[in-house]
Amino acid sequence: MSTAIAQVRFARPTDQLAEVERFYSRNLGLPVIYRFENHAGYDGVMIGLPGTDYHLEFTSHVDGSPCPAPTLDNLLVLYFRNDAQMYEVVERLAAAGHEPVDAENPYRAAVGALTFEDPDRWRVVLVPRPVF
Repeated sequence: MSTAIAQVRFARPTDQLAEVERFYSRNLGLPVIYRFENHAGYDGVMIGLPGTDYHLEFTSHVDGSPCPAPTLDNLLVLYFRNDAQMYEVVERLAAAGHEPVDAENPYRAAVGALTFEDPDRWRVVLVPRPVF
């Protein structure tokens, strides 16, 4: 049996909406697909993931968006088709001042992945090729 899910969106608050948008859109190269302002006190941006039905949503509230700090293993893992595609993104991140950080799980390094922190310290793992 399968569930007929039409769309998937991962959403989280931030107090650094512009910086987070820049990290995911300009530095990682993911498209901005929608932006909204003052929707019941919330501003936000939706960033597209591969395929049209997968999105990241970041919101900021007029009263602030406090949330607990992420653990070192709260991850968004992005798989590339090859090393060259991944390193193109790594170079953009480096040019913007983002350097890799040590992964919590040593498996990540073993498969050639690099881990970066976004402006809110949430981690993004870049993997050079699909694992399965």
